[in-house]
Amino acid sequence: MNASPLRHLLLCLALGVLAPGQAAESPVGTIVFFGDSLTAGYGLIDPSADAFPAVIQTKIEEAHLPWRVVNAGLSGETTAGGLRRVDWILRQPVDIFVLALGANDGLRGIPPDVSRRNLEQILEHVRARYPAAKLVMTGMQMPRQMGSGFSAAFGKIFSAVAEKYGTALVPFLLDGVGGRVELNQGDRIHPNPAGHALVAENVWAVLRPLL
Repeated sequence: MNASPLRHLLLCLALGVLAPGQAAESPVGTIVFFGDSLTAGYGLIDPSADAFPAVIQTKIEEAHLPWRVVNAGLSGETTAGGLRRVDWILRQPVDIFVLALGANDGLRGIPPDVSRRNLEQILEHVRARYPAAKLVMTGMQMPRQMGSGFSAAFGKIFSAVAEKYGTALVPFLLDGVGGRVELNQGDRIHPNPAGHALVAENVWAVLRPLL
């Protein structure tokens, strides 16, 4: 007896076989942006559209690439806080993990070696859960008002961690944005939509080749 069309379709789906003329949908990879208020889009009217991860999602869609962005930014987050919550974030699939923490550590004067250990442990958790995931580190800098010695030591931790773990590196997340009044909100710390657009360009230059 011939199988019904419905049974045939179900059998094809179960075996992963497509009928002539049917096109398979491309698998969609997941990019997780794990950061603080800079990632979350603090102070923006619509972070879901204007925060830099959202801008990158738009770039991905315009390029017709099979990737989705997850914004896992949390305002006020430190590297220690990130370490505490990373396993919760890793309960979802992760194909590319963008680590964008450290700014709040610097502003609070946390010793750079402490921040570095936390960043390394976060990456260890990601690698343990998703060994094949690609990793991206974003660098941060502190103003010299924090002390020239501290600022120099702080700025080196990101490239050091990136080298140790073989991650891609965005040298300075706020390159071209930090210190420019017209690209920041009234607090002169958090980018406005125009600033986020430029931050997205900084990240996109490193992220695009990984897609």
